[in-house]
Amino acid sequence: MRERYGLDHRSRGRQFAVGVVIIAFLGAMVFVYFGVTGNPMESRLVSWDVQGTDHVNVQISIDRPADREAICVLRAQDSNRIDLGYATVVLPPGEGSLLIDYSLRTLAPAYTVELLGCSVDGAPNVAPPQFPPGVVPPEQPWIAP
Repeated sequence: MRERYGLDHRSRGRQFAVGVVIIAFLGAMVFVYFGVTGNPMESRLVSWDVQGTDHVNVQISIDRPADREAICVLRAQDSNRIDLGYATVVLPPGEGSLLIDYSLRTLAPAYTVELLGCSVDGAPNVAPPQFPPGVVPPEQPWIAP
């Protein structure tokens, strides 16, 4: 068309927009790749059991490099998804595969418990505690009186 009419229907703005979309997509793929492969450990919540109005027993399984410290974050919530308990559990270097029992102190009986994440590269990038304004998170861990 350009030779015949002297017009180019491909605007530079459209070409620029397509280039930005392609670069953003590739950047997102690199971010996801490093996010998925960046943490050399596996963790999962095995079980949890409400023991009373003030605590819940949590069992988590961890497989990590034995020479590295692991940090895991646990959260207990009520049926309205309001935080009742929140704990950062630090596991010193030692065995690579662990089954950990933790007593999580709560403000009321827990409806659900979550393992928000674990990391060997410092604190995991997870949601912070979400207690209502004016509510003081309970001291962790729960210890039998």
